[in-house]
Amino acid sequence: MDLLVNLDVPDLARAEALYVEAFRLTVGRRFGGAVVELLGLPVRLYLLHKPDGSLGAGNATRAYTRHWCPVHLDVVVEDVDAALARAERAGFVREGEVRDAAWGRIVQLADPFGHGWCLIAFSTHGYDAIADRD
Repeated sequence: MDLLVNLDVPDLARAEALYVEAFRLTVGRRFGGAVVELLGLPVRLYLLHKPDGSLGAGNATRAYTRHWCPVHLDVVVEDVDAALARAERAGFVREGEVRDAAWGRIVQLADPFGHGWCLIAFSTHGYDAIADRD
């Protein structure tokens, strides 16, 4: 079984440049002028060209301003500060400060298309530092 991540974007070339630079991804395949496959994460990431205002799920139209979505993506990195600097140079916007926790460090980001992301660097014990013991 595989998990694929599909991310709607209004500007395919801009999104490709952003994700390649920020997360050090590489282009796998292109499907016409509407889809780019990005490689380098544990899942394949597909950028799907969907114009602003086009019909989305539930008859809602797509709007690429920052929005609440109950799903976001976490990118696990070795060094949050270095990854954050790279992501901001690429065009991501930091949402709040880098936070430290028993399990590691985290910072929230938004891409220019309104999608939420987090950069996470785990401590030695990671989530086991806060896991319930039965």
